[in-house]
Amino acid sequence: MNAADEIEWNRPGLHLRFAYGDDGPVELVALATGPGAPSIAVPFPIVELTTGGRRRERNTQIYRHTVAGVRLRHVDHEADAQEVRIRQRDESTGVEVLSRFRAAGPGLQISHTVRNTSAEDVVLTAVTSVLLALKGTAYDLLWGRSEWLGEGRWRRHPLADVLPDLNLDLHRQDGRGRFKVTSHGSWSSGDVLPTGVLAGSEGPSVAWQVETSAGWHWELSRLREGVVLGALGPTDAEHQFAERLAPGTAFTSVPAGLAVADGGRDAAFAALADYRRAIRVRRPVDDRLPVVYNDYMNTLMGDPSTEKLLPLVESAAAAGAEYFCVDAGWFAGPRGWWHSAGEWREAPGRFTGGLVSVADAIRRAGMRPGLWLEPEGVGVASPVAERLPDEAFFQRFGQRVVEGNHYQLDLRHPAARAHLDETVDRLVDEFGLGYFKLDYNVDIGAGTEVGVAGAGAGLLGHTRALRDWLLGVQERHPALLIESCSSGGMRMDYGLLSVAHLQSTSDQQDFLLYPPVAAAAPASVLPEQAGNWAYPAASMSLEETAFAMTAGVMGRMYLSGFLHELGDERSALVSEAVALHRDRRADIAVSHPVWPLGLPGWDDEVIALMLDAGPGSLMAVWSRGAAAEVVLPGLEGRRLEQVYPAALPEWKVRGGSGAPVIEVPAGPSARIFTVSAE
Repeated sequence: MNAADEIEWNRPGLHLRFAYGDDGPVELVALATGPGAPSIAVPFPIVELTTGGRRRERNTQIYRHTVAGVRLRHVDHEADAQEVRIRQRDESTGVEVLSRFRAAGPGLQISHTVRNTSAEDVVLTAVTSVLLALKGTAYDLLWGRSEWLGEGRWRRHPLADVLPDLNLDLHRQDGRGRFKVTSHGSWSSGDVLPTGVLAGSEGPSVAWQVETSAGWHWELSRLREGVVLGALGPTDAEHQFAERLAPGTAFTSVPAGLAVADGGRDAAFAALADYRRAIRVRRPVDDRLPVVYNDYMNTLMGDPSTEKLLPLVESAAAAGAEYFCVDAGWFAGPRGWWHSAGEWREAPGRFTGGLVSVADAIRRAGMRPGLWLEPEGVGVASPVAERLPDEAFFQRFGQRVVEGNHYQLDLRHPAARAHLDETVDRLVDEFGLGYFKLDYNVDIGAGTEVGVAGAGAGLLGHTRALRDWLLGVQERHPALLIESCSSGGMRMDYGLLSVAHLQSTSDQQDFLLYPPVAAAAPASVLPEQAGNWAYPAASMSLEETAFAMTAGVMGRMYLSGFLHELGDERSALVSEAVALHRDRRADIAVSHPVWPLGLPGWDDEVIALMLDAGPGSLMAVWSRGAAAEVVLPGLEGRRLEQVYPAALPEWKVRGGSGAPVIEVPAGPSARIFTVSAE
């Protein structure tokens, strides 16, 4: 870029430098953890976008060198302590882009507002959120697959395995191919994860996340001198997205987070954790991180009654739970709870003395009551399906979308939002609720075509309205705790998690399969938001009981099971785990995840997760196979002391000057240790 001017911006842990001139778009030319730290960036434009039939200037499959993007030119900029704002315009089309780089902890939240300043409509079909060119290719890529019951299965590849060396210098061109990770439908993490890391062996490393419950896409592509990261919300090619901008109107891209760390994998995830804490909308009600008991998992499974609940209430309180959530089925009649969902009124005859008597019993036991709700779903047999207009539901090709015998509300419509506002306000008032588990059990597909140029834009508009609705609920009811659930972790993104208090990490009922889910969860969600189920059973041995409880300690304790059937020894193990969690939850809330044995593989026999909080650090080790001696690299000079369970044998730990070695017995067995300096 000739005769370039520069914009420099410094924040604690962040250094950015942009360059601009009259011969090209604004470029990010430096990105580092401080003014004196090495930059990770190669000069590259800060945004790309496609409009209508105008796609790319060069033949490529990548969201780079777009017709509108390469013609953008600097108009003005401003900066303050919180963000940099840069305005560019393409004079030939009248498209104007205002880019925002907002500081959030050690990271950046980036978004772009596209405005049509012309006299004609402009159809927007894609806009990048993050666009960053990185020096070199000596990185390992970490990315994750996910599915129902098998959330957060991370993979690690040398970058060269996914982006081969094509000798681009010989061809005097950058690459045209890409490694891409793309969501499908309305489960934002139902197939793949909206998060990735490029980890340098010694650093620096970069981590990112796309923050939307609608469609998203991220990709990596080769430059001759490095690699380009592009992260986007919904696009035309991937998600049937199109947004028609009338003259004077604007569209803002989904936000994406970006964090740079001077170390490797764990340093990148630590920076991402602090970034996530910075973007959360915090509520005082969640400051204590209370323990929740839920009656669903491996317990009532959607069939509650007064007779079944009262023993659970008593035993949950005795174990140390502070909230008690009655899960699905409280509204269900003889046909079951799925087809008729949407009215959200107590089922006649299900509760002796009414559901209010159960809520009163929960309060008498010293806990706060909660209920399960699937706010966006309306069963095909529900009276609500007839009461609300067609426009209040998702539609494709002129018909309501039906998925799993459910319609989906469209919260852009005032009648849909009014219905949910009335529901929540009524239930809170009627039962004195302090908790809602908000579930989402269907993948509704590409979206809705009502009022938009593309179905993906309808899905995005709905998910933004859902987030806004959640904020409104909390404004009216500041004492409410809100859990985000989606058949477990099928919609685990920070579009929602920035405004929800906790996330159910899985529906996995096999306690032997839960450790890889729980241990990997802090890569996707903050430890203090990771609702890990702990569901002991009378059929379990003492070792199996401790194994099942360990996941709950290492995140956000989400207790379940027929606790009143356990007997004294198993009950003591449950109460001990709850007490340990309650004692350490303040440390968990400031911790950073560390994986001494690497991110867990689904079939790994030994799994380890450390929540590093300095003197308050905890580490869990699960054994699911044969006895082994396990070396814990990266913990040299640290001392391990077993703190759970007290009643079962201690695992032998050898320290010394090297990495600690644990003699792990055959599984299933698990232990929790404190980790401190020698």
